[in-house]
Amino acid sequence: MNVTTKSGQNQKILELAALCQQRGGIEPELYKKYDVKRGLRDINGKGVLAGLTEISDIHAYEEINGEVVPCEGVLSYQGINIEDIVKGFMQEDRFGFEEVVYLLLFGALPTQAQLEDFSAVLAGCRKLPASFVRDVIMKAPSSDMMNALARSVLTLYSYDDTPNDTSIPNVLRQSLELIARFPLLSVYSYMAYQHYHKDKSLVIHMPQPGLSTAENLLHLLRSDSKFTHMEAKMLDLALVLHAEHGGGNNSTFTTHVVSSSGTDTYSAIAAALGSLKGPKHGGANIKVVQMFDDMKENVKDWKDEEEVGNYLRALLEKKAFDKMGLIYGMGHAVYSLSDPRAKLLGACVEQLCEEKGRYDEFGLYSIVERLAPQIIAEKRKIYKGVSTNVDFYSGFIYSMLDLPQELYTPLFAVARIAGWSAHRMEELMNSSKIIRPAYRSVAEKKPYIPIGQR
Repeated sequence: MNVTTKSGQNQKILELAALCQQRGGIEPELYKKYDVKRGLRDINGKGVLAGLTEISDIHAYEEINGEVVPCEGVLSYQGINIEDIVKGFMQEDRFGFEEVVYLLLFGALPTQAQLEDFSAVLAGCRKLPASFVRDVIMKAPSSDMMNALARSVLTLYSYDDTPNDTSIPNVLRQSLELIARFPLLSVYSYMAYQHYHKDKSLVIHMPQPGLSTAENLLHLLRSDSKFTHMEAKMLDLALVLHAEHGGGNNSTFTTHVVSSSGTDTYSAIAAALGSLKGPKHGGANIKVVQMFDDMKENVKDWKDEEEVGNYLRALLEKKAFDKMGLIYGMGHAVYSLSDPRAKLLGACVEQLCEEKGRYDEFGLYSIVERLAPQIIAEKRKIYKGVSTNVDFYSGFIYSMLDLPQELYTPLFAVARIAGWSAHRMEELMNSSKIIRPAYRSVAEKKPYIPIGQR
């Protein structure tokens, strides 16, 4: 085959793609026949037990008289209820993300002196290698910040004197550097994209050692570096609630799988970023914001529950927004009655709405939060409860903070790198086996046919 033109090459690829599609898919009844847990979950959303962890726990069911019964969701970091953690630093008007990172990595809450020392260590790790911004971030800027972030992570391997050393001290050092640098890598990649693809002014701020992670993010992103205390507190809360969510979520499980092969930290985290980029995982809050933008255009009276309800029914009937039949921000793979992260964000978002003058929108969100579970129950056969998830309010908060949608998923990564790092070290310390689940072949046995007889 000799294809000389681009159009000819594209045509050949389309022909080959048609061959792939002719194969069809695996018959759905075969999954039931062989008791395959698709998505490594049962019909109730309960995950297949694949490992043990001390880092976090998600409690969404109780066993009563031999039956699994949904309950209010509880999320714990290293055994401590996330609601208690948030209450602790919020009541003292402190930023909580650095404290949570310490807890996830070391298994205990830091003392005041330990937290100050740890925050200073993170501040010392924020500096990028010399000329990294110019030579890596500014060259070939991507329109997708997750790809840009993954590329930067993989390139940092080349700047590391001991990149392949998987001893815990070295992996901890690499993890702390990545945790500290993720805000810079994300924001700088966005700035490069804005400059080279959107013809915007190029603004690069240096991080400030005296600022928290949330404060530094707003400082780096805004041209005037100005932000309110309330803005920084809400962003900090979002980072805390996204920092970790059990070993079974897709990106964290990816971290375990890739780490079990013995590979380097940068490869493992880049793989996790690839997982998080997927719209079924890290990109869901963007969909929530876009759905509400469409709702605000098509619902004339945001306080009219009947009109809002009709729009939600149109979503489920594939007649509104992206016509996918989904109400974004509703439902979760594990939680049934409530997602504790959504409860915590929802309880605080009203204050930010008042500061930003967007209280009417908060009212609309509240109506959808109340009506959507009822309407989903009317329209769908559901096996467990449906409630708002963390994405329902997080995107709304980001929009009020004037954060660009291109950074919504990278912000998730800025937080979740803490959990990934903790799980990577746990995998390296506790397992000597490579993770290798089984797939059963259902292919028909066929004889080999010589090429001249095909």
